[in-house]
Amino acid sequence: MQNEKAKLKKDFKKRLYKFTLSLIEFIDKLPKDSVSKWLGDQLMRSGTSIIANYIEGQSASSKKDFTNFFNTSLKSANESKLWLALLRDTRRAKPKEIEWFISELDEIANIFASSILTLKGRK
Repeated sequence: MQNEKAKLKKDFKKRLYKFTLSLIEFIDKLPKDSVSKWLGDQLMRSGTSIIANYIEGQSASSKKDFTNFFNTSLKSANESKLWLALLRDTRRAKPKEIEWFISELDEIANIFASSILTLKGRK
């Protein structure tokens, strides 16, 4: 059971890292106009915050602290979906590319939300 839990954590961390690398590559290829740059900067902040808070949470000093880091990751995932939708709807990025990121963020957000409920004893 403990090994399975450790493997799930390791796999999730890898998934977040892969997502973040893909996001950085995506942002780097956005058009160079001022709106794309601004939206890309916002997306970079919120998108990289997901893994940063997850990693920081791994050395949290308490269960409450740990839960707060997960909450921040969840909020960052939801915020990232907004910036991606704006990039899609202003036609600054291909809808197909955006679709993958939003789908991945939906799954990541669901994992964080489920974990938060478990941590709070509501599941």
